[in-house]
Amino acid sequence: MTEEEFNLKRVKICEFRYSVVAELGNPYLGRGQLTRLIKEKSNRNYAIPYSSRNSLTEGCIRRWFALYRKYGKDGLNPNIRIDSGKSRTINDREQTAIISMLESNPKLTATAAVKKLIDQGVIKNDIPSSTLSRFIQSNSLSSKNRQLNSDKEKNLKFNFFYPMECIQSDVMYGPNILDDKDGKVKRAMLMTFLDDATRRIIYGRFSFSEKSILFEDGIKHILQSQGMIGKLYTDNGSSFVSNQTKRILDILGITLHHSKPGRPQGKGKQERFYRTVRDQFLRPLDIDSVKDINDLNAKFNTWLECEYHRSPHRGLIDFITPIDAWIAKSQHIKQLPATINLDKIFLHFLTRKVYKDSTFTLGGTLFETPSILIGKKINIYFDPHPPVSRVLVTYAGKEYGYARIVDTYANSMVKRGYSRNGDLQSDDISNEFHINLTATDLGDIYYDK
Repeated sequence: MTEEEFNLKRVKICEFRYSVVAELGNPYLGRGQLTRLIKEKSNRNYAIPYSSRNSLTEGCIRRWFALYRKYGKDGLNPNIRIDSGKSRTINDREQTAIISMLESNPKLTATAAVKKLIDQGVIKNDIPSSTLSRFIQSNSLSSKNRQLNSDKEKNLKFNFFYPMECIQSDVMYGPNILDDKDGKVKRAMLMTFLDDATRRIIYGRFSFSEKSILFEDGIKHILQSQGMIGKLYTDNGSSFVSNQTKRILDILGITLHHSKPGRPQGKGKQERFYRTVRDQFLRPLDIDSVKDINDLNAKFNTWLECEYHRSPHRGLIDFITPIDAWIAKSQHIKQLPATINLDKIFLHFLTRKVYKDSTFTLGGTLFETPSILIGKKINIYFDPHPPVSRVLVTYAGKEYGYARIVDTYANSMVKRGYSRNGDLQSDDISNEFHINLTATDLGDIYYDK
């Protein structure tokens, strides 16, 4: 087994364990609910990657959950022998074809799928039943599992009681508005976060893009102003699937659920709200009177707070208003612990290799690091909102301060300001953002002590 295959195996097992225990981290679960949910999970059948077993004990689930709470998602990574099972019978092209065939035909058996691919000439030779069985199990492609995934969206019915227990997010295309930054008329897009239990819009903003950074801004605003989020439900748009966003949500313990492409089930509440926006906000709005995107957002927020939140909602019991539903249940909202530093959690993380002249690039900008890091692969943390100017550099668990933006003209005239031990000697290097990095304790990175 190659190192790449070994790492892929660890990722698959970690993702499976995370799929089992992530839901248990919901802060709105009481002790009794948590116990019942663990027991329920232990009675289910699973397609466990790289295992012939199909069930889990309560003790196993509790042990994984304890690791997840202590170390985050990384705590679920297994220690796997690097020489453990590898299929030499099914090549990569054939594996891809089998997976694609089974996922697009949930009711088709694996044997029938292979026979069909042989008839099409995609697979040249018969695959032994034992080999095919192991492949199906390791990729969670059993007929039962595929059918459950296929029916999941059909049977999805939200019935949440607590505010903030489930937040739905989506994007709607809006009117054409003048962008005062470049003087061009552009299509405005509305990103909203809807509380499932009360139908309250807890964050909504028009912008000229739907980048994942705007999605992160919404999540951060909600955590700061409202409280802890139980789970997020979105579609598969690029705004919601950024690796940086996933990393941030994993740190916060917020599970992200996606609707399947072309499957509107589960998004009815957002779609109904957007229809209300078009009928009651955009249609009566005099677009010519809107000065810019900020003016549009101001008008939208006024309509949201004065009309939508204070109008009886047919989807709520007794047709009460969203704001009344929110107030009636607000005592159940869990606040974010004071020790959590969201500014640090929402920093983006990347790796860069330092060039021979002690520099590295980020977004087309050249930054300078201590010369001791030449040739090293460093970790960098930065606020992704442009312009990016403050980039924290770390290597092997040690901080090296903030990198400086390179002034090529100044560099050609003066010596670099390094001491003999390679540390930068500059007033630009600040210790105000100190992070004590360790390999196992993520709490030191994201929590103030």
